[in-house]
Amino acid sequence: MSALDLHPAPQAAPAWTRIRNHGLTEAKLVMRNGEQLILALVVPVVILVAGRFIGDRISMPLSLVAPSVLALAIWSTCFTSQAIQTGFDRRYGVLERLAATPLGRSGLLAGKGLAYSIISVIQVVLLVVVALALGWHPHGSALAWLPMVISLLLGMSAFSLLALAFGGSLRAEATLALANLIYLVGLAAGAVLWPLAKYPGGLRDVVAVLPTTALAESLRAWDLGQVLWWPVLSLVAWTVVLGLIARKVFKWVS
Repeated sequence: MSALDLHPAPQAAPAWTRIRNHGLTEAKLVMRNGEQLILALVVPVVILVAGRFIGDRISMPLSLVAPSVLALAIWSTCFTSQAIQTGFDRRYGVLERLAATPLGRSGLLAGKGLAYSIISVIQVVLLVVVALALGWHPHGSALAWLPMVISLLLGMSAFSLLALAFGGSLRAEATLALANLIYLVGLAAGAVLWPLAKYPGGLRDVVAVLPTTALAESLRAWDLGQVLWWPVLSLVAWTVVLGLIARKVFKWVS
């Protein structure tokens, strides 16, 4: 008869389990924040309702507003919310302490990415339900789905890397101010809500290179059933560039 081994054998959970648990925990914490909830759902829903009832008077019908609002939701969550949260986590030593656990630095960043991806998916689902209830009828074709989905994933990645670059290099207060300012600038001048074709000729060339423009134009093209590939190329470039920048400037402590 073999002896029963009762010696303790502590060990870390598998890497994916650690990342999943951290991602779910962070997602819950973010969604409990009132300010984040306003950015994530209240503002987009108000814009959707406005598009339904007064959009035709200002050449912004619901068919145009709905896909634009989906881009806005991803922009607000993956960039603005994540930058602010990362900045204050860094200030209060949360990043430093979690990086020293079995989660590790790469696991911590992966968990953050998972958290904001979960929030973005929930946002998109809820906003699509609201838009459909208001009378939105998207015309996305089977072929148009592929570039749209790729652009969606790349847009989330690019915005998250931009958030890490800000939140991981600036003081928390500066990140808070700049993230909100850039959110508003993107909303007004980044072709998030206003289609690229409506910008003046000289300004259009500048706006066209922004990652917000690429994601929003991809969603609007999908809504019309059009296949548009240039946003994918633009977002690939932005993801690579912002990834290199974030890697260089990100600091774990204030």
